[in-house]
Amino acid sequence: MITNLKLAGAAIAAIVLGASVAVSKAPAADDDGDPRIRTGFEIAPVPLNLAGKNRALVGLGSYLVNASADCNGCHTASPQVEFSAGGNPFFNQPKVIDPSTYLGGGQDFGPLIPGTPHIVSRNLTPDKTGRAEGGRSFEEFREIIRTGVDLDHLHPPCSATVTTSCLPAPFDGNLLQIMPWPAFQNMSDHDIRAIYEYLSAIPCIAGPPAPSVLHNDCG
Repeated sequence: MITNLKLAGAAIAAIVLGASVAVSKAPAADDDGDPRIRTGFEIAPVPLNLAGKNRALVGLGSYLVNASADCNGCHTASPQVEFSAGGNPFFNQPKVIDPSTYLGGGQDFGPLIPGTPHIVSRNLTPDKTGRAEGGRSFEEFREIIRTGVDLDHLHPPCSATVTTSCLPAPFDGNLLQIMPWPAFQNMSDHDIRAIYEYLSAIPCIAGPPAPSVLHNDCG
């Protein structure tokens, strides 16, 4: 009888232990069963403001921004300030992104052809409204990704009346000329929303003073 009770107790313990192991291996509730979400949180190089945010979208957005693409490679002031001192992986150092420049824009790609305006990457961080890219709505952000439209109108097409800071044909100054939106436009609305949600969760970088297009009112 005692032996039977011991065997029964051991069986119950095994079942409970197995259940606890199964639970511990299950993804967190906000992972949605997608390992990219958890990875996104692990590799985010800056503190994230998750208040009022969809956590699963933020995690996925981080994965898309920091692992699938190298958004910070373009949207930081220069390769020299992309990584913190002692954290440049190209020098065989442990990678450490510089949070003071992360996605703050300002990288100068030079002119498309001699005599045309320099193309400078934009500040993707949120302003005091908490919305990505200096206060852009999701609808505006999606339009940029889908069509490449430059809603800042920095370098409009040259014409008889527009002769400065403009882009001559065959370039279309209504479109962003460096950002690879022709590839990004193929992303699903869900992925674009995730990127927007992540960019809304990162810290604001003020950038240069107004009226620079890179300036953000961090509040």
